[in-house]
Amino acid sequence: MDKERIILGIDPGTRLLGFGVIRAVGKKAEYVDMGILDLRKEEDAYTKLRAIHECISQVCRSYHPDELAIESPFYGKNAQVVLKLGRAQGAAIIAALESGVSSVTEYAPRKAKEAIVGNGAASKEQVSLMLEKTLGVRLKAEHLDATDALAIALCHHFETSNPIASVKGKGGWEQFLKDHPDRIK
Repeated sequence: MDKERIILGIDPGTRLLGFGVIRAVGKKAEYVDMGILDLRKEEDAYTKLRAIHECISQVCRSYHPDELAIESPFYGKNAQVVLKLGRAQGAAIIAALESGVSSVTEYAPRKAKEAIVGNGAASKEQVSLMLEKTLGVRLKAEHLDATDALAIALCHHFETSNPIASVKGKGGWEQFLKDHPDRIK
């Protein structure tokens, strides 16, 4: 029997931080919750980091996630933006680890969109529509900033529940077939 996993996805930001929570059993995933931490009115960078830590700690207390999937900072022309995103990511990761999350995995923004929509350059609206269809829920327009976080959680589920993805970089198909001769017909 497959073990239940609660996966927390986070799209870190210093203006808006999105989170999404899914419950996964085997290959099935279901929506649990999603939300946004709006930091736009806060000017002090360190107060924002404290708010991120407190928010993610509260989410972890509420849902007890087993795993964290977090968007990695993208490479941009402005080093200050990447630095700020890295700090936000760090505050969220520390909160999750302190709460007992057993593993942390980073995903590039394009990777999550590609896993959900099939297009790494998909819009937030396209991601939201596919999440609605995949998870069987109705998502509100005001949660568009949290859909990326939910997509990251679902991407992590797809990556970790797919036996082929789990051997990627470890021999690929040839190694998989060698390790699983019982699956060859």
